[in-house]
Amino acid sequence: MSIRGVHTIIFGENADAIRDFLRDVIDLDYVEAGGGWPIFKLPPGELSAHPSEASGHYELYLMCDDIETTKAELEAKGVEFTAPVRDQGWGLVTAIKVPGGGELGLYQPLHATAI
Repeated sequence: MSIRGVHTIIFGENADAIRDFLRDVIDLDYVEAGGGWPIFKLPPGELSAHPSEASGHYELYLMCDDIETTKAELEAKGVEFTAPVRDQGWGLVTAIKVPGGGELGLYQPLHATAI
């Protein structure tokens, strides 16, 4: 099989604000795809499937080793959190407000990971 990666898109009403947030706050490296269009490099990832009554539902989480430390670092950069840290049993989760683009999950796994 020739699948070599995953391309994820965040759609939002203000794509420039989303790009600025990913570049300047989350500090993601990127390549210039032309015409001022950055394509951001993501850290290694994993994919899982969960049961749900709502078919076709997808979520995106940034993973970290210590959610409280990461949360404090992001708050120091002015990031707004839209949910408290919750223990789901399998991990600690919260959500970050993405300027111009909804929310992005932040997740500290409490289980073995694939990366």
